[in-house]
Amino acid sequence: MSYQVLARKWRPRSFREMVGQTHVLKALINALDSQRLHHAYLFTGTRGVGKTTIARIIAKCLNCETGISSTPCGTCSVCREIDEGRFVDLIEVDAASRTKVEDTRELLDNVQYSPSRGRFKVYLIDEVHMLSTSSFNALLKTLEEPPPHVKFLLATTDPQKLPVTVLSRCLQFSLKNMPPERVVEHLTHVLTAENVPFEDDALWLLGRAADGSMRDAMSLTDQAIAFGEGKVLAADVRAMLGTLDHGQVYGVLHALIEGDARALIEAVRHLAEQGPDWNGVLSEMLNVLHRVAIAQALPEAVDNGQGDRERVLQLAQALPAEDVQFYYQMGLIGRRDLPLAPEPRGGFEMVLLRMLAFRPAGGDDAPKVTLKPLGISQATADSQQSPVAGTAMPAPLVSAPAPVVAPAAAIAHVAPAAVEPSPVLPAPSVTSVVSEPVRPADVPVAPAASLPAEPEPEPEPESEPEPEPAAPVVDVPWATAKAAEPVAEPVQPVAPAEPEIKAAEPLVEQAAPAEMSVPSEIAQPLADTDAGDDEPPPGDYDYVEMDAETLDYDFGQAETATPAVEEPLPAAKPATGLAAEWLSLFPQLGLGGMTGSIAANCTLIEANGDDWLLHLDPAHSALFNPTQQRRLNDALNQQQGRSIKLRIELCKPEQETPAQAAARRRAERQRSAEASIHADPLVQQMIQQFAAKVRDDSIEPIDTPS
Repeated sequence: MSYQVLARKWRPRSFREMVGQTHVLKALINALDSQRLHHAYLFTGTRGVGKTTIARIIAKCLNCETGISSTPCGTCSVCREIDEGRFVDLIEVDAASRTKVEDTRELLDNVQYSPSRGRFKVYLIDEVHMLSTSSFNALLKTLEEPPPHVKFLLATTDPQKLPVTVLSRCLQFSLKNMPPERVVEHLTHVLTAENVPFEDDALWLLGRAADGSMRDAMSLTDQAIAFGEGKVLAADVRAMLGTLDHGQVYGVLHALIEGDARALIEAVRHLAEQGPDWNGVLSEMLNVLHRVAIAQALPEAVDNGQGDRERVLQLAQALPAEDVQFYYQMGLIGRRDLPLAPEPRGGFEMVLLRMLAFRPAGGDDAPKVTLKPLGISQATADSQQSPVAGTAMPAPLVSAPAPVVAPAAAIAHVAPAAVEPSPVLPAPSVTSVVSEPVRPADVPVAPAASLPAEPEPEPEPESEPEPEPAAPVVDVPWATAKAAEPVAEPVQPVAPAEPEIKAAEPLVEQAAPAEMSVPSEIAQPLADTDAGDDEPPPGDYDYVEMDAETLDYDFGQAETATPAVEEPLPAAKPATGLAAEWLSLFPQLGLGGMTGSIAANCTLIEANGDDWLLHLDPAHSALFNPTQQRRLNDALNQQQGRSIKLRIELCKPEQETPAQAAARRRAERQRSAEASIHADPLVQQMIQQFAAKVRDDSIEPIDTPS
């Protein structure tokens, strides 16, 4: 006798033997017992959940010799013939192989004839969604009003492909996927009846691998019995399915929790020996983290399906809830990015290292990252680290107390203290460069006259080192002309010590700010580029292109390194005379960036020959400095073709500036656009009929300014 596979041998022959699908069985049993029979039934669901099995049981219930009931006898000739697949009045049709309309017409030609042996002629059409459109149309009339002795049982895995006209003529039953718990329960019953030794962990592996299909679970069980030589063991099933040992997944998680990078890489190496699917490994980790999260919320809800309930509960106690959520989210993102990695193993390792690197801060074992100091720190020179004795080396920046300023000639050369080097940060603004050995922070120096006296720190009692020969002073081109001016060491600036700027005086007549020294490698490029200026050239952010013809840009937009400028307020008076000439002259200058913003907020007050006076709105004084004035002056000289002496004073312009003119034109265009929308007949109709409202903040003018 040939061997019969478990899926066919254990196919249910009555509703009592069915596993799951209670919601479908209840409706069918009540309908059969009360004789409320429909002429067409449609069963939908994934593969292996019982669609064809239920249809055959219904055929037995309708034609059993004991009568129509939900419990066929199973012993009469009709029941046996249906179980054996040779009942003449049960016509099973494979719609996947008979899709043509000719096949459907041939099938329907015999519908009018009475059944040969049973009460009803049952048409079981499997995979009905494969029928062609013409076949569905040919079937519609018969499906709607069949003869009393005909019943249609349709089964499909894709009900979305069925026409609505077919769905409306059938009673539809959606069969659910089998949960792993139900699959394991049924496999336990089958293997016990078959006298096959098994392990519970193996059945859980088979139940999850079946993915909701009972037929797949029975087929995998057949394969596992053959693989294990008559036994179903967890190790054999794991090797057969190619799944991972959960112990290795827990090893990876424990190394991750401990923050041990060496153990983490070693666990990955052991995993790589099995040649796993790294996406599947991440999935297993996510499953464990999911169960850990459930254990933290509701410990009694954790099942022992994989024999690891105690491990899950231990992880739930060891890991904070926020860490679990963080690792889970990081794993999900890692699964999404894993196909982009050059190799799957490298992508998996990067996901683990990312989890390790971004551990939530605040824990005792969290990685401590030393942050870089902000601002300008005091510079000290370490002569012991200098490759050449007596050569001034770039001074590393360290945090220091209050600044100390003294004349250059009065600086005494002393031996610098050894300081731990730190990254050199360039100062935001530099006015002069002095490459001299810098005094250590603990040596007191006479304060400069321009700054208030600071209390000198009390030096600690320690032995003074031998003074080394003084390093030669490197002269800078512009330093000789200002030998008598005070030079500041690169120290942390203090807000109270800065000199106040009076708004009533012109900025060009104010004294230059206190000079500061920078390392020698920064001094050389500055000396080569702009040796004759009071200030170094600004960064590239000053050269932002701007539409000078239309002036249709937002002066309030924040640039990379400039403070935000608010929308200019409307001027008290319209521009006339020199102010009007400045409005027409400004677009011709072609200025951009901070210089353009300053010029746009100025107005021309005097133009006595080559002596011009501009008034700048004090609200924009933060953008102004001598460099910007020089650039504006150069632009005027180039446009006018002559040398102009430009002066700028901080004073509120009484007449309209170019920025205010641009803001006024934008406001006019906005009001015109809003008025056009409100006056539109279609908009008025919508307001009257539907009580609509117009949101003025969503209206934007589409015309460009001339």
